Amino acid sequence: MAVKLNSAAFEHAKKLVEEEYFVWDERAAWSDDQPSAQEENEFIAQHGFREYAKWHLGIDEEQPEDTKKRYEFPYGDFFDVHRCGVLAVESRAGQHKHQDIELAAARLREMIDEKKPTTAPDKSAAR
Repeated sequence: MAVKLNSAAFEHAKKLVEEEYFVWDERAAWSDDQPSAQEENEFIAQHGFREYAKWHLGIDEEQPEDTKKRYEFPYGDFFDVHRCGVLAVESRAGQHKHQDIELAAARLREMIDEKKPTTAPDKSAAR
């Protein structure tokens, strides 16, 4: 399988974490926080696949462009990076021997853990 690190998504995620657009939560929360298929479709309809791709740390180059199957390892909800999503990516990438994605997720987790919030950031400003 030709899954590789989506460098643009990694940079996007790092920027979001640096700007404190993340949710500090535990791994089990991802099943509730992960966008549904309907939410994904709505996001794509509004923003396109280029923006959708930024929310996935993996790209499967064997899959056609402009399809959801091309993008793997989601880490957020189209607003925030979720620590639980990053933990899920780190674990799954490790299981499937995608070391570059696993290492990127580990770096994001470290960045989030270093910034564990004591109060919620003001998210009213546009990104």
